[in-house]
Amino acid sequence: MNAVVATSVLGVFMVLTVALGLLAVRGRGGGGGGLAEWSVGGRSLGPVFIWVLMAGEGYTSFSYLGAAGWGYDFGAPVLYVVAYMSCGYAVGYVVGPLLWSYAREHGLVGITDMVAHRYGRPWLGAAVAVLATVFLLPYIQLQITGMGVVVSTVSYGAISLDWAYFIAFAVTTGFVVVSGLRGSAWVSVLKDLLVIGTLGFLAVYVPVHYFGGYGDFLGRLVAEKPEWLTLPGAGGGTYGTAWFASTTLLNALTVVIFPTTVAGYLGARDADTLRRNAIWLPAYNVLLFVPMLLGMAALFVVPGLTGAGSNLALFELVVDSLPAWAVGVIGVAAALSSVVPMAVFMLVIGTMWGRSVLSLAPRLRTRQKGASQVVVVAAGALALLMTYTAPNTLVRLSLISYEGMAQLLPMLLLGLLWRRLTLAAAASGLVVGVAVVCALVFSGNDPVWGVNAGLVALVANLAVVLGVTATVTGIKSGGRTGAEGERVA
Repeated sequence: MNAVVATSVLGVFMVLTVALGLLAVRGRGGGGGGLAEWSVGGRSLGPVFIWVLMAGEGYTSFSYLGAAGWGYDFGAPVLYVVAYMSCGYAVGYVVGPLLWSYAREHGLVGITDMVAHRYGRPWLGAAVAVLATVFLLPYIQLQITGMGVVVSTVSYGAISLDWAYFIAFAVTTGFVVVSGLRGSAWVSVLKDLLVIGTLGFLAVYVPVHYFGGYGDFLGRLVAEKPEWLTLPGAGGGTYGTAWFASTTLLNALTVVIFPTTVAGYLGARDADTLRRNAIWLPAYNVLLFVPMLLGMAALFVVPGLTGAGSNLALFELVVDSLPAWAVGVIGVAAALSSVVPMAVFMLVIGTMWGRSVLSLAPRLRTRQKGASQVVVVAAGALALLMTYTAPNTLVRLSLISYEGMAQLLPMLLLGLLWRRLTLAAAASGLVVGVAVVCALVFSGNDPVWGVNAGLVALVANLAVVLGVTATVTGIKSGGRTGAEGERVA
């Protein structure tokens, strides 16, 4: 009976999600307009939609599963998520309007567009699209996996993992292909209402139900699990102060150029919307403390969870103590925390390929939106297939996703701010940065000397960029001096 109730609640909300996404484009010609309407909402989204959309991108299934799991396994190191997101919003206060203005002025819809336009090389945008897809596909697979675990768990096992994975793919594809970024923003409203409501409830309910209140819970945590409250956390691992600081810095810089974040920037009505958004977004981070604390609460209620089982720490408490209908509602909130970011990831991959890769073929140049929608389905289907057949392949790639994307910082941001930066310098730095990241991560040297490997790679990237720029500038200056000397002679 519990399975029927919880699954019914889940099913009703999944249908509502698709309907809401499709309703978002009602009166707009079925998702009407061209690629700009579909991919960045016609650049017309106001403060509320931008706030819920960008909060939705940051609050993924990791928040319900991984954050609770890290709280359960390590404790304090998981706070890096709150730190980097808050710092990233501060950086976004400056960077968001910069990217928005550049894209608006030149009619661009993503980072691949910006790179191609800045350096005057369409092929460079295509190359960046391929590289970014490699870094983004693991996130789609992780969201499919996360939603699958949630759906299977809250249905009390009535829905198998394989079917849950397919539901995640079908629901997301069902509305994002038609409604694009605007549909994701509308679904984000529903998702945020559920997230705020369910986590607010759990923040009060779990400590009171299991411990009699926060005083007893925190007192027991300090007395019995003190290592969970300091860096490097439980087990004395590698997540010490240097790792925490370097990861916070790297991720705060990287999140502002992440293609999904940029999609949110470019969907805004004006630059002031982004500035107000950057001020208010950190308030959403307060919610991140809830799954982290509940993960540590689960240490006393369901001890002994190991491996991937710790990711279910929060849901072990939910299923153990709440009626089926409540389990279903909380499951919906967690499932939508996968659907919204997954939709935006699929959307930006489709946009990048439709705009920068497939458009290199003359006959597809006038069909960019249709090509992008096809790529959305293909990207989601590929991630789903890999989830079924070779899940560890994309999981291994996910190790370098954020650190790899960070290597685009000099090419994109430095390139927009520093006109002397040449294509040769930017491309050389990117190649070196990605190579260093892959070498360090896949050889098991992340962190290296306690520092996030991505930051080490970014320093190498910048050194090459500056070195090549100085060399090219010196050669050009020498050439001009020589020519002037010959004219004098």
